[in-house]
Amino acid sequence: MRKFHIASDEDIKSGETSDVYYLRTKKILEAKGLASTKVVAEATVSSLPKNWHWCVICGIEEEAHLFEGLPVSVYSVREGTVVPLRDIDGLKIPVMRIEGAYAAFAHVETASVGLLCQATGVATAAARVKIAAGWKPVYAFGIRRMHPAIAPMLDRAAFIGGFDGVSGVLGAKLIGIKPSGTMPHTLILIFGNQEDAWKAFDEVIEQDIPRVALVDTFYDEKVEALMAAKLLKDKLFAVRLDTHGSRRGNFADIIREVRWELDINGFKNVKIMVSGGLNEENIGELSKAGADIFGVGTSVSNAPTVDFAIDIVEVEGKPLAKRGKLAGKKQVWRCRSCFTWKVTLANTCEVKCPRCGDVMDPVLEPLVEEGRIVKDLPKPQEIRDYVISQIKHYNITL
Repeated sequence: MRKFHIASDEDIKSGETSDVYYLRTKKILEAKGLASTKVVAEATVSSLPKNWHWCVICGIEEEAHLFEGLPVSVYSVREGTVVPLRDIDGLKIPVMRIEGAYAAFAHVETASVGLLCQATGVATAAARVKIAAGWKPVYAFGIRRMHPAIAPMLDRAAFIGGFDGVSGVLGAKLIGIKPSGTMPHTLILIFGNQEDAWKAFDEVIEQDIPRVALVDTFYDEKVEALMAAKLLKDKLFAVRLDTHGSRRGNFADIIREVRWELDINGFKNVKIMVSGGLNEENIGELSKAGADIFGVGTSVSNAPTVDFAIDIVEVEGKPLAKRGKLAGKKQVWRCRSCFTWKVTLANTCEVKCPRCGDVMDPVLEPLVEEGRIVKDLPKPQEIRDYVISQIKHYNITL
């Protein structure tokens, strides 16, 4: 009996997490002699949440492992590619293409869509928060709001989207970084006072871990901030304000008060970290008020999913698609200079940017060939760097 209600790697690969109608389709095709029918299927985004105009593609590494060992070939954009909703002509943009007998991959179609939908939503939300914060340090604190089985995926996606660190132990391990965190109110409550808790943290925890004192447990934030600064002196890296929801008044003004008191008392080097209820709508105001570092939770870990769909566009070499979809195997092109995209048929050899005239590069590249992973899978840090470089190069905004 399972102790936790989660799927194993084998459950996912074998189709146990599939919608049943895909398995029934496979059974019918096999029974009627159509199991070897070759198709081309493409993954596109139908719509984006809220006011999003672009998304950060995430989940490609898992897609590679999902299709590994199956007699199919997969082409995809590079993980971390920032993709607009539509191309310059208003066409939906394929971010992944699957070629092979449909019966060979029908059982993993559900999983394939899901791997893209959630991770892309989290990575995009993280990128938007990072931009809104004015590129100041942001850390992922949201795994406590979600099922622990997906904590590493959530942390990885947030990091890829641009966050500077994650609180999750396993997520950080898989990313290849140290987990980041401060201290909970629990520590202070058990000690019974702030100063004993701050002092104990400093005495016990390794010296390479930044000393960030939580300063909103019992007294006014500016009072506790000064208490921490006077106690820890040069060891104090930052103070953290968290429970602003229980306070009357404006949180930005509280940050200004704390900054002022620290500065006039000789603690200009102490940074201010804020957390609790942060999102892309309010983080910019807090950044302008003087917050230096942010811990962002639910708004990213519970980000809306991106509405991907996988649709057949070719059957046995002939263009064919349901209504509302574009038939034919396609390639996607991105301009080197401006954030212009263009969708063409796959046999197109060269495209000039219709907007600025520069060269456009094809972005759908081989990921899996006949069940074998053929593309190097970059480390999360490389993907994160790629995301940030695109946003800055193309001047992508909210």
